[in-house]
Amino acid sequence: MVLNRCGEWVTAATHYLLLGPGAGAFRLWFPPPPPRPTAMAAKVRTLRVAFDGDELRRYSSGDLVAGQVLLEAGDRLPVAALRLEAKGCARVRWGDGSTAPGCRDEVVYLQERLVLRQAPAGQGSFTLHPGKHEFPFSFHLPQGPLVTSFSGKYGSVKYWVTAILERPCAPNQVVKKEFSVTSQIDVNAPYFLYSVSKSKEKTIGCWFFTSGPISLSAKIERSGFCNGEAIPIYAEFENCSSRLIMPKAAIFQTQTYLANEKTKTFRQMVANVRGNHVASGSTESWNGKSLKIPPVNPSILDCSIIRVEYTLAVYVHIPGSKKLLLEIPIVIGTIPYNGFGSRTSSVYSHFSLDMSWLQLALPEQPEAPPNYADVVSEEDLARYFPSLPQANDLEHEFGSPIFAYIQEFRFQPPPVYSEVDPNPAYSEEVQHEVSFEI
Repeated sequence: MVLNRCGEWVTAATHYLLLGPGAGAFRLWFPPPPPRPTAMAAKVRTLRVAFDGDELRRYSSGDLVAGQVLLEAGDRLPVAALRLEAKGCARVRWGDGSTAPGCRDEVVYLQERLVLRQAPAGQGSFTLHPGKHEFPFSFHLPQGPLVTSFSGKYGSVKYWVTAILERPCAPNQVVKKEFSVTSQIDVNAPYFLYSVSKSKEKTIGCWFFTSGPISLSAKIERSGFCNGEAIPIYAEFENCSSRLIMPKAAIFQTQTYLANEKTKTFRQMVANVRGNHVASGSTESWNGKSLKIPPVNPSILDCSIIRVEYTLAVYVHIPGSKKLLLEIPIVIGTIPYNGFGSRTSSVYSHFSLDMSWLQLALPEQPEAPPNYADVVSEEDLARYFPSLPQANDLEHEFGSPIFAYIQEFRFQPPPVYSEVDPNPAYSEEVQHEVSFEI
């Protein structure tokens, strides 16, 4: 056994280094002891942040954000202060290579600081007793426009609160928790309710050997939708070529990032649908073909460094050639469509109806049937009904006075109902033109 510098005996057999053959001297090496948690750190069992109400709630401009900082102490705990910071910002970052510096930018939308508990003036700390403690907090989001929370490939928009526990003679303990913010987009706004239609044509072939054209036209009744809705697509595909084509439709999300006067774009498909093959010399029509919108992030159009946009692409896959493509911009909002024909109901969301029959105007008030006396002329009446005998003649004929005389069938009964007009010369032909514009 050998006595080390700390006054502790250790076994030399496990900590020696021979200096040479036959040398009896050796040198000991004592590894440093593992770090032990300080007594101050061991007294804080838990420290976390909880929001009031639904944890999955999405806040909007001007909303009240409230909650508590929950702290559990295992022993008497001296605390200098407990602070809360709320922040929200959009950040963009990507690298241009191993040698060139990366591009980054940041826009701050929320900055809030609160002191939940602080030591009295002139005192370095206050003491928390063992057990659980709650420190409530609340603050209002700015009334101005806030960008919707988002996490993308080269940037994000995040909002969070940070609780900071300051203690004397100990490092600060920090806990962070995010919350979601949504910028409200009402798809019932007038500029989202206009129909959009486009058409395009393409001729395929090589040099002088060309076939007939392939034409495509597409239309949607409005450009604003929400998650879970189905987009009814009206399209016409005409194949005058010699190839077998396939009509398709898809929703694309385009993320655009701006930093250091440079732009980065990322595009991905979020939903798609396909139709039937269209043979040579044939046509295919979509009378409200349904394309359902999956749960995606709403459109972001009010951020200076991040934009999230959506397009409805209707296209034709052509073997051996580039696709024939139409793109119609759409907006994914947060306030659902509430007009007639909305797909918000669970029953209607499973069907795609062609509502063009509404173009046939119905009369505001049904007309009453004509009076029979107005229809039958005096000449017809004299022809079918001879002059009736007078009462004196009837008395002589029946041999007794007539006290009452009931005239039956003053007019003939109305004719049997028929769809054919008996007087075509006086009828007017009314034709309603129904337009199925694609």
